[in-house]
Amino acid sequence: MEDRAKKLKKAILAKFKSVRQFSIEMGIPYSTLVTALDRGIEGMAYGTVIRMCERLEINPVDFTPLDKNVPVSEQLLQNRVMQYYVRLNDTGKERILELMDDFAQIKKYHKK
Repeated sequence: MEDRAKKLKKAILAKFKSVRQFSIEMGIPYSTLVTALDRGIEGMAYGTVIRMCERLEINPVDFTPLDKNVPVSEQLLQNRVMQYYVRLNDTGKERILELMDDFAQIKKYHKK
């Protein structure tokens, strides 16, 4: 079982008595869910994985618990920004931080 599938199964069992109970509640055929957990979730429909993650309150990118005080869309955006940031070399990281500092000082870009 791949790492992501293990994390997903762990999240299911943390909130439900069994994988079967979760499959019934989600309206996903039990055999489909078990196969995905055994062989990897890459074959599952993206929408199904997102629904499952929402129900389990986990991030659909890395299956870590979501912060209940921050909207899912904002957490996904933060994750996306960090994925880009870690790809940069030191010069690129420094430049991005400078740009963010510049934008943070401009009122029209502040949260309301």
